[in-house]
Amino acid sequence: MKTIKDVFDDYKGALSKLYDTHEAEAITLLAVTEITGFSKAKVKAFPETALTNQQANSLDDILIQLKTGKPIQYILGVTEFYGLPFRVNPSVLIPRPETEELVEWVIASVGSWQLAVGGEQFAVGSRQLAAGCILDIGTGSGCIAISLKKNLPQFKVSAIDISGEALTTAKENATLNNVDVEFINEDILHPQKPFTFHLSPFTSKIEIIISNPPYVTLLDKTQMHANVTGFEPHTALFVPEDDPLVFYKAIADFAADNLAPGGLLFFEINESYGGEVVQLLNDKHFKNIELRKDMSGRDRMVLGFVGLGG
Repeated sequence: MKTIKDVFDDYKGALSKLYDTHEAEAITLLAVTEITGFSKAKVKAFPETALTNQQANSLDDILIQLKTGKPIQYILGVTEFYGLPFRVNPSVLIPRPETEELVEWVIASVGSWQLAVGGEQFAVGSRQLAAGCILDIGTGSGCIAISLKKNLPQFKVSAIDISGEALTTAKENATLNNVDVEFINEDILHPQKPFTFHLSPFTSKIEIIISNPPYVTLLDKTQMHANVTGFEPHTALFVPEDDPLVFYKAIADFAADNLAPGGLLFFEINESYGGEVVQLLNDKHFKNIELRKDMSGRDRMVLGFVGLGG
């Protein structure tokens, strides 16, 4: 009879060429908890627990797929982001921890932000939050838009993506998390005129735009793990080597035209282009631009304000 410890030993040996010890252990823990239903604490505290034949066979099947480089999240079909469950598949990127930091920054900024013009105030706990519209550009699985709607329910949240398959997954995730988000099939590089979506009844413009657009160059690709380059959607990852900020330019132009005075633009960025993104927003007359590092000390997030003069 196979035990939990046996599974950890099997996975460690089989995945040693693909992942370091810490990553392999985290992947194994995720697989074991998903298949057995045991808590992480129980798995770690009772490694000699015997598995049923069905559980052992399922974990063996997962290991076969992992050895091809396929991410564990795609194998299981589910992951967690900002404390919420999300379905994932090869049509969407797997949500990353640094993107959780971007979501946290938006929520914290709203908590201390008073809408410059328009809007209506709602008391949430001890904080005053401005109600209005949030737009997520390049939503993928919907993890950003759905997490924001869950934590800022007084906002109208809309999200766009060029991929119809991604939007299907995002809609499933909105239902899974019991939130109302408007999803729109749109290409931000070549948007239809006029760009159509439904704003909040409390404002005529958007208060917050947030985007984690494609930003990986072909040079970056050569340094990335095969489980990313071989399985995750390339249209959501890669940009031309000669124009790595193509999405940032388009989104900044759109934001300059569509954000309310005092509105906020949040980006997740390629750590190699922090200075360039800041300069881009400066050139487009955004105010109070802030470049922020992630938990690993890398330049990964940028915030800019639209001036009160528009």
